[in-house]
Amino acid sequence: MSQDETDRWGLAPSIEDFAVLAEQAFEALPQAFRRMTGAVLFRVDDFAADEVLRSLGIDNPFELTGLYCGVDLGLRSVMDPVCEPSRVFLYRRPILDEWTERGDVALSDLITHVLVHEIGHHFGLSDEAMEAIEAGLEEPESGTGPA
Repeated sequence: MSQDETDRWGLAPSIEDFAVLAEQAFEALPQAFRRMTGAVLFRVDDFAADEVLRSLGIDNPFELTGLYCGVDLGLRSVMDPVCEPSRVFLYRRPILDEWTERGDVALSDLITHVLVHEIGHHFGLSDEAMEAIEAGLEEPESGTGPA
């Protein structure tokens, strides 16, 4: 393969590139959904930490594309002590691996899917509600059922 042929595909997105893609995906979500996220931090790593994988009983780090860490809004109480902000982790290598294996979805759409799924856990949304948000069919309502 010539240099021109390999260059047309470019390089795999770096962690920094991925963070930009994730921010763009988040900004493209419905405004009401974004507003409801409150204090949620996003972080991109190549893989989940070994202790995270062990705690979830996952042997293969490619099996985890994202993770929500925090207390679901539906389970919080005003009487709870102040806790760390909720976080959504995106794992670059497993997402890239799924993207290449599937071959039928744009990377930005897959990142959107992972974000919506992980944020959806934050709100206790059902899988059906998260699918509707991804499809742009409805604005989220808190407490629409367990995820």
